[in-house]
Amino acid sequence: MSSNSPASPVRRGFVDVPFGQVHYREVRWEGRPLVLLHASPGSSRQLVPLIEQLGTGRRVLAPDTAGFGDSSPHPLAAPDARDFAATTLAALDALGLEEFDLYGSHTGACIAAEIAIAQPTRVAHLVLDGVGLFEGAFLESLLANYAPAFTPDLDGAYLSRAFQFLRDQCSFWPWYNRTREGRREAGIMPAPALHAWLLELLKANETYPLGYHAAFTWPVRERLPMVPVPTLMMAASDDPLAANTAELAPTLPGARYESLPAASDPAFAARRQAVVESFLG
Repeated sequence: MSSNSPASPVRRGFVDVPFGQVHYREVRWEGRPLVLLHASPGSSRQLVPLIEQLGTGRRVLAPDTAGFGDSSPHPLAAPDARDFAATTLAALDALGLEEFDLYGSHTGACIAAEIAIAQPTRVAHLVLDGVGLFEGAFLESLLANYAPAFTPDLDGAYLSRAFQFLRDQCSFWPWYNRTREGRREAGIMPAPALHAWLLELLKANETYPLGYHAAFTWPVRERLPMVPVPTLMMAASDDPLAANTAELAPTLPGARYESLPAASDPAFAARRQAVVESFLG
């Protein structure tokens, strides 16, 4: 079902929080809700297909992280993953969510893990889709190069640079390593999807680097083993964080790890849906 179709079950809303407003997308059903947290540098817009897939019999809700999409900026100048978890929890509190299942992708996975650590009695199940391990010289390179400023200019060149930043994420890891060694085989996403992603990036033009910084600097070896709730860790085979996720899964006692087909594989979406729904029960 197209996310732009009038028949789409996904609805949008805002909730008031102490630092402004948080925008969210949801499908409403009864029962324990599933909260989805998006990756950087997008918003819940990129999760619409997953919201539609998983929202066929349960309530699924996906907020825009503070400073992303249509949510107000984070009140701190340099928030870490725990700070993003606190603002996300403020939104879930305002929405009246007491107990919920939780899914996070990439940056969203760091935030989701911190929510589970902070409020374990409220998180029934946790799904971490792509968890990164960034250390040493590689971390220094990411912090220096990964999230450049796209300062508006009168000839619009910044728009082209922003588009290429997203396009190259499909082809290289990191995106700026345009070499044979950095090549990804995921394939470039269709132009309309890149366009939609670009619009979400531009909404967070000044704040999107904060999400990357929080994810890159999250002390995963220290914090991940502290997660006390039932956890599924998974990644698509062509996810650049797949090897990291598989390596880190054994450090979380009792966690289950699932390797998914490549995101470019036609079987990927159905397999991901089946794995997540089986875990959540």
